[in-house]
Amino acid sequence: MNVLISACLLGVGCRYDGISKKYDGIENLIGKYNLIPVCPEIMGGLKTPRNPAEIVGDRVVCDNSDDVTAQYLKGARETLRLAKMFSCEFAILKANSPSCGNSKIYDGTFSHRLIDGMGVTAKLLTENGIKVINENEISEL
Repeated sequence: MNVLISACLLGVGCRYDGISKKYDGIENLIGKYNLIPVCPEIMGGLKTPRNPAEIVGDRVVCDNSDDVTAQYLKGARETLRLAKMFSCEFAILKANSPSCGNSKIYDGTFSHRLIDGMGVTAKLLTENGIKVINENEISEL
């Protein structure tokens, strides 16, 4: 089964701060699934490292006030395109991310406070019938 996965969970240093968040149990997944790495933010044209961003209303804004909504939307569409190309029914995405968060995101004040919500890519994938989980929900696969 083909499964999308956030590239940072595979150990790729593509997060906003240039580091990865490698998932400790990744070796167990590699033997069971064909993992398709994605980083919607990079696929949308953003660089690494970059300023942190959060969702504010219907926009994605960096802590320096730059609006990166267009890049987040482009990355989400590219990720969906890959999901369809590879017939992915599942995606394992990075928790709490403004792109990939599937149940919690930061509140838009850059105060490290989480609220209920979905990142731009997680929302688009979910709307298109792809089950999105985060690294803390791997057992749901």
